[in-house]
Amino acid sequence: MTKEELALIVIERLKKEYPDTNCTLDYDDAWKLLVSVRLAAQCTDARVNVVVEGLYEKYPTVEALADADVADIEAIVRPCGLGHSKARDISACMKMLRDVYGGKVPDAMEELLKLPGVGRKSANLILGDDFGKPAIVTDTHCIRLANRIGLVDNIKEPAKVEKALRDIIPPEEGNDLCHRFVDHGRAVCTARTKPYCDRCCLNDVCAYHAP
Repeated sequence: MTKEELALIVIERLKKEYPDTNCTLDYDDAWKLLVSVRLAAQCTDARVNVVVEGLYEKYPTVEALADADVADIEAIVRPCGLGHSKARDISACMKMLRDVYGGKVPDAMEELLKLPGVGRKSANLILGDDFGKPAIVTDTHCIRLANRIGLVDNIKEPAKVEKALRDIIPPEEGNDLCHRFVDHGRAVCTARTKPYCDRCCLNDVCAYHAP
């Protein structure tokens, strides 16, 4: 079986297993997703969703957050960890959105990567979830599952995993597949325990279970 053929099987089976997949960060605007993604580094999405409620209550717009003192932002986001660096990046990012992009989040990878605190993983999430563009979000679940299943061969660098997956996954499927990797990685193909291969919908095609 080629990797392209394996990818199609994985896509279809995970679609059946997790039909209603979506981003687990709560947001109603692209700039809020930018903020949440930065806060989610080394923090759970559930905690981020709670913390941002207080942040947006005090600073409800790009402009308001851009004008906020970094120390005030830090005081609110501290429960997410790495409070100072995250507050600094969020402040600088909102200032750039306000001053360079008219308060709007750009919809191109090269422009998103210019924003403070935004790397390829975050940019791909924005492009896929907000703008419906082809995207591969190489978070820890994606990297772990892609290697275990056999879609990539012992590749751990996010950019290299992204490139390898783009070569075998239909562009319109990538974003949702990565969300389903998160779903499957939390429920079955776990990181902190031995994966539950006995109840996995991929166990007959997975390199980890059936090498």
